[in-house]
Amino acid sequence: MKMKTKMKLTAVFDEAEEGGCIAFIEELPGVNTQGETLDESKANLLEALDMVLKTQHELSERNSVEENLSRRSWSLLR
Repeated sequence: MKMKTKMKLTAVFDEAEEGGCIAFIEELPGVNTQGETLDESKANLLEALDMVLKTQHELSERNSVEENLSRRSWSLLR
C-alpha cells in the first residue's frame, strides 16, 4: 500500500561570492545546488530534491528485500 505524505521543507537561497545563487534544503543533507539565477537555482533544487528522495526510496526498498532474504536464510538454517 502506498501512502502519500506532505512535508514542509525549508529551501535556502543565497548569493554566491562568484556570482549566481546557491541553494539547499535545510532538513535534507545532500540536497544542494546552484544556478546562474534564482529561477535556475529553484529548478535545480527541485531536481536535486527529486533525485535524493528517489535514491533514498530505492535504497529503502533494497534494504527491505535484503533484510527479508536474510531472515529467510536464517530460518532455513535453524
